[in-house]
Amino acid sequence: MKIKSFTPRRMAAAAVMSATLISGLGFVPVFTPAAIAQEAAMRTLTVTGQGEESVQTTKTQVDLGVDVQGTDAEAVQREVAQRTAAVVELLRSRGVEKLQTTGIQLSPRYNYENGRNDVIGYTGSNTVSFRVPTESAGALLDDAVDAGANQIRSVSFVAEDAALETARQQALREAVEDAQSQAGVVLGSLNLRSQEIVSVQINGAAPPVPVPMMRQAEYAGMSADVSTPVVGGEQIVQAQVTLQIRY
Repeated sequence: MKIKSFTPRRMAAAAVMSATLISGLGFVPVFTPAAIAQEAAMRTLTVTGQGEESVQTTKTQVDLGVDVQGTDAEAVQREVAQRTAAVVELLRSRGVEKLQTTGIQLSPRYNYENGRNDVIGYTGSNTVSFRVPTESAGALLDDAVDAGANQIRSVSFVAEDAALETARQQALREAVEDAQSQAGVVLGSLNLRSQEIVSVQINGAAPPVPVPMMRQAEYAGMSADVSTPVVGGEQIVQAQVTLQIRY
């Protein structure tokens, strides 16, 4: 019996014939788990929804200061301390919230002439921060000025913590609904149907920054016949939610 040798040409012809026979029998390709995962990843839509809620502010955050200038450092510091103590005593008697000292400074003042730096005096300051109901902020500021404060460094408005948290949760719900609505429009336009949500990411739901009052005033030597008007505003709570949807 003569044994046939398989040359490269014969082997190639046999491979072609085998492939033809298999295709004739209805060959079904085999997908690996990695290929299936890749296919699933390719058939996903990523969409980001936005949510926003407004919250009425009820509290006023104030940074109140005492600034003093003089020629003697010890005398300047002593006057700053005395006036600040009087202001703090007043604030405590009114039951303000979150009272704290946020800055103390004593620095020389110079006269720059003819290449010389001569000390001509000193500047001392002390700053306290506190929070008070907005409806009583104006009268309290006036009383604080009478007690010794001469700088309103900043005034801003904030909402109650509970109200902010409720608004944050509502903003998140709105963001989810917005993302799902966008996905429905896109997939519907392409005659596709969503299958499942495979990923959820909260991109932003941080507490809002206080609403600033665009005014800085120095009250030294000023007197007021009426209470300082202080009117609050609204804080905006925003949230973003990103969904990955398989279709």
